[in-house]
Amino acid sequence: MKRNKYSDDGVDVGEEALFSKYASTICMASYKNSPFVQVKDLSAGNFRGPRPVSFVGLPKGFTIEATTDGIGTKGIVVDAAQAHRTAAYDLIPMTASDITRYGGVSLMFVNALDIVSVDKKGSTVSETYKKVLKGLGDAAAQARVVVLKGETAQMGVCVGSEITNSRTKINWSGTMLGAYTKDKMITGSTIAAGQVIIALKENGFRCNGISSVRKALAMKYGKTWWKNPKAKNSIRQSAAPSVLYDTYIATLNGWFSPSFKKELQIHAVVHLSGGAIREKLANDILFPKRLSAVLDTLWDPPRSMAEWARWRGMTDHEFYETWNGGQGMLLVVDKKDVLHCLKRAKNFGIKARVAGRIVAGTQSSVTVVSRLTKRKEVVYRPE
Repeated sequence: MKRNKYSDDGVDVGEEALFSKYASTICMASYKNSPFVQVKDLSAGNFRGPRPVSFVGLPKGFTIEATTDGIGTKGIVVDAAQAHRTAAYDLIPMTASDITRYGGVSLMFVNALDIVSVDKKGSTVSETYKKVLKGLGDAAAQARVVVLKGETAQMGVCVGSEITNSRTKINWSGTMLGAYTKDKMITGSTIAAGQVIIALKENGFRCNGISSVRKALAMKYGKTWWKNPKAKNSIRQSAAPSVLYDTYIATLNGWFSPSFKKELQIHAVVHLSGGAIREKLANDILFPKRLSAVLDTLWDPPRSMAEWARWRGMTDHEFYETWNGGQGMLLVVDKKDVLHCLKRAKNFGIKARVAGRIVAGTQSSVTVVSRLTKRKEVVYRPE
């Protein structure tokens, strides 16, 4: 295709069309992922054409909601590690988990991928960006969601990063649509003393606290940490993809049962994203009910996470407020359901363990037996 002035100025419309056509194949391959989404392709073979959807087979009285989020500054470490293929394993849970934690099921995803430039077909840059989309197809299949559509925008200098000369920078966000029914809502309203807290293991940082990760890398390896050969392994670890828990939890909640019967009652789902234990468990769920919790058998943090904390000079309090500490989600269940909960986690390749319990008391608190500094207690109280 003949180049024009717009191409010379940094936006090659022809190459963008080819890239978008490739993206459409990733989307179309996902159209059978969800048993609840029926896509009607009215595009007449045009990758830009309309593809309306119908929701089928959902329980009577279902309602639809949407959540929006992105990978934030994790895109910088993903680019530094050249881990583009697994970036979607951060984007999908950042959107799906806002539905999962309230008892819903994720159905359909649309996204906006900001890149520098698609470059020429077959180039290293183009192939790197294609890996982003390939990974999206993989993550969507695992999460059982349809990727309906997306937008790839050649943003040039508008895609910011410390790595200013990188040609493979990304900024990625999206919107997840999901379904709820009244009988499956998980609001924390049924939490009571004596219930058990299950921790689902996480091997990386997910998408929260990445600014502190980057600061730690700079303190250890220098201001241009991405150029330091000694930082290669640390950068790779910082870009580790998130674990996908959503299908597992939706299964426990009965969404994929023919009768929609729950396998067990989940009283609360805590996604340890921004604010982690203090915000998501203590302030949001327990303190309004004047309840407390003891978390004395959490997972050990990944070795890299513990190292980052030392480089950054974090206290144990700060550690469990900034990062997940080795668990991406907490589930609150009844004692009688613990074994089933743990067994089903194995079916989904998820490591789970009993991490603590809900307790009553005259003064609300959440006590964490730190796994960063052994045997040190971190106590959060209402402020």
